[in-house]
Amino acid sequence: MYNMFQCRYSCQRAGRLFQIVKASYSSLIKDKAYINGKWVSATDGKTFNVINPANGEFIRDVPDMSTAETQLAIDAAYSAFESWKDTTAKERSSILKKWYALIEANKTSLAELLTREQGKSMADSVAEVTYGASFFEWFAEEARRVYGDVIPPAVPGRRILVIKQPIGVAGIITPWNFPIAMITRKLGAALAVGCTAVIKPAEDTPLTALAICQLGEEAGIPAGVVNVVTASRTNTPEIGRLICENPKVATISFTGSTGVGKILLSQSASTVKRVSLELGGNAPFIVFDSADLDKAVTGTMNCKFRCSGQTCICANRILVQEGIYEAFVKNLAEAMKNQLVVGNGLDKGVNIGPLINSEAVNKVDSLVNDAVEKGATKLIGGKKLTLGKNFYEPTILTNVTTDMECAHNEIFGPVASVIRFKTEEEAIKIANSTPYGLAGYFYSQDIAQIWRVAEKLEVGLVGANESAISTAEIPFGGFKQSGLGREGGKFGVDEYLEVKYICMGGI
Repeated sequence: MYNMFQCRYSCQRAGRLFQIVKASYSSLIKDKAYINGKWVSATDGKTFNVINPANGEFIRDVPDMSTAETQLAIDAAYSAFESWKDTTAKERSSILKKWYALIEANKTSLAELLTREQGKSMADSVAEVTYGASFFEWFAEEARRVYGDVIPPAVPGRRILVIKQPIGVAGIITPWNFPIAMITRKLGAALAVGCTAVIKPAEDTPLTALAICQLGEEAGIPAGVVNVVTASRTNTPEIGRLICENPKVATISFTGSTGVGKILLSQSASTVKRVSLELGGNAPFIVFDSADLDKAVTGTMNCKFRCSGQTCICANRILVQEGIYEAFVKNLAEAMKNQLVVGNGLDKGVNIGPLINSEAVNKVDSLVNDAVEKGATKLIGGKKLTLGKNFYEPTILTNVTTDMECAHNEIFGPVASVIRFKTEEEAIKIANSTPYGLAGYFYSQDIAQIWRVAEKLEVGLVGANESAISTAEIPFGGFKQSGLGREGGKFGVDEYLEVKYICMGGI
């Protein structure tokens, strides 16, 4: 039972009145995984700890499951698919709307849980909960807009129809940096069209996944339709392999590194699964001489330092034209000094939390040191902090060149590496000189340049004079080795649908 706040309210959804009860932070913490409508432990009783990256405090232990429990989850989802696929779009829409309302009602408690296990500031966590909930709202509406087609026949006496049907069980594997939104963006689309799911959340952040699942149970998700398998880093590879190779799983959706994505793609080949991948990025952020300097600096702050720089669409290479370079760097440094507050994400005013673990800190520090050794200058920051082992100082690197590791690897930390360029052609060449193509940004007030650059950037997501580009309504995905397929928007449901052609003769 929930520990209840005094506040209660009711909500009308799809013609039915249901009551929403706000839950406390502690009541949303689950120490069991969720399989076939039941909260269960690992069969061998093993668990692993979930730790607050800001201070190393123990939060809760959760089941360290293996392939045995994962197979049970797959079997449950496979069985539940037979009935779930036959529900009406209106029924599925109604449940998703309820789930959305429950997440919104419990936003503060979910945000606190998210901050404790992931480390991001409360402001970032609240924003993620809102963003994550929006996918259930969006796909609740899209559930009723999955249309077929009628095609004029070439032969008399025939009728040609096209219908769309749910593909089956979806294996959903999600990352630690957006542990709510990356689940809802995939799961909302899958459920909306009649698929069932087995979710494997990141080992660093399983608690938010379980909390979302708890609210889904309250919203009325039937047993077996949604399953959550938790596992440690040790057991995760074999669980991923089973999900990819099991013939009962029809599609895989993964968000994470390109390296892991390639492994999952290879493992899925044996059963010729459909695979949706949202992988690594190396986003260019271009500031042309014609840019509004203040807006470009503000955009950089928002794009670079959200979630302490740990997002796949963060500005990774900041390219600034030589005519505005010095002014931009000066203003950016001032903004960082005046606006960025590092600390525990639960503390008031903090907007830069810890990195996810010490390995992430060491990677960032290594990239900074490589750049300095090759001639870059640490204008501000550039070192580990004494707040805790997972904190890194917000940093500006100037005089960065394309031979430095920070220009080729995702930094995934609060480091702004600034590269000088001369011409538009040079900027485009640098921006596209990467195997990744997820997001790209640029600031310019030249309308002709805006069209040219937007079309020439080899990325799936473009922000022109805008750095906050993520929303439920858009198709999210990348070019090149940044992934396959699209999530969100009207295109998001396509990843979970089969297209069937029906030819009716003798008419």
